[in-house]
Amino acid sequence: MAWNPDVRAAEIATYHGRVTEPITTSTLRDRPAQSQPEPNGAHPAGEAVGRVLLAAPRGYCAGVDRAVIAVEKALDLHGAPVYVRKEIVHNRHVVSSLQRRGAVFVDDTDDVPEGALVIFSAHGVSPVVVEAAQRRNLRTIDATCPLVTKVHKEAVRFAGDDYDILLIGHAGHEEVEGTAGEAPDHIQVVNGPQDVDQVTVRDPERVIWLSQTTLSVDETMETVKRLRARFPALADPPSDDICYATQNRQVAVKRIAPESDLVIVVGSRNSSNSVRLVEVALEHGAQASHRVDFASEIDPAWLEGVHTVGVTSGASVPELLVREVLEWLAERGYPQVEEVITAEEDLLFSLPKELRRDLKAAKAAQTAKAVPTA
Repeated sequence: MAWNPDVRAAEIATYHGRVTEPITTSTLRDRPAQSQPEPNGAHPAGEAVGRVLLAAPRGYCAGVDRAVIAVEKALDLHGAPVYVRKEIVHNRHVVSSLQRRGAVFVDDTDDVPEGALVIFSAHGVSPVVVEAAQRRNLRTIDATCPLVTKVHKEAVRFAGDDYDILLIGHAGHEEVEGTAGEAPDHIQVVNGPQDVDQVTVRDPERVIWLSQTTLSVDETMETVKRLRARFPALADPPSDDICYATQNRQVAVKRIAPESDLVIVVGSRNSSNSVRLVEVALEHGAQASHRVDFASEIDPAWLEGVHTVGVTSGASVPELLVREVLEWLAERGYPQVEEVITAEEDLLFSLPKELRRDLKAAKAAQTAKAVPTA
């Protein structure tokens, strides 16, 4: 079916500064082509080299959307600067765009002026970070993804029951640091299958695994399989820890990979779920796969001998960056775009409670000010 994207206007206004025409199979095909081959790989008019398989779902998930909107609304309400601990989401374009609006990204709460407003990123923070913010009298907005918060609560619950918790994830990732910080005496991080032999537990009958929300589903299940071979009583989390968006984007890539000579993943280097999409594409049949932040980073040499290009994007990527990739490909002989849909997503999260409170107070003050006095 033809691609019919639904991009929210606020995203276009915030992250691009201009509204572009919707890109469909026909608009890409009919775009004027170069009359002669160009050094950047463009093809002569009328010359079509191949097609594009566009994975769906892709791009923004509900948790990312919530976090980015939280920063936008905080800036609208409180004005600049608004401090954000770490990157609000792992995407270069989003972070730089918010910086231009007045967001200041810091490594820790010690970098925030006492009494100022700070937003915790979508990846979550440990109780130690919350306590540090309180000591500095910082006003906080917690933009942690609710699905990450769920894993935090699971960690607290099972630590309270004196389980050893094996947290499958990447050591050093902000999400893993936040979750592990909920119960540091009970949690040990398992980076992957290669770490299983080094795991030790106090009681093999009281051990459970949890995971980072943005991992490869297949690799996580392989890690669990090996852990269970060592600890047969290993308990599963009450519900999936790998988030719906991560799973859906990987399923979509698995669908397009076998037919793709090349899969381009739009996403940043520090985006765990974007990096996983490259791995999944290669593991499921793509001849080659590369990650880029922007269309300008695509190497025309990647297209040599390529008929079908798969395109997807990580969960923190605005749709306009995918549009630019499709435009770049259309100019180089890939005007036909076929969207491959494997799931529909309609999940929305409410804004952080602190922000809802402030917005409600601001609205009440505005209403009171507008009421004429007798």
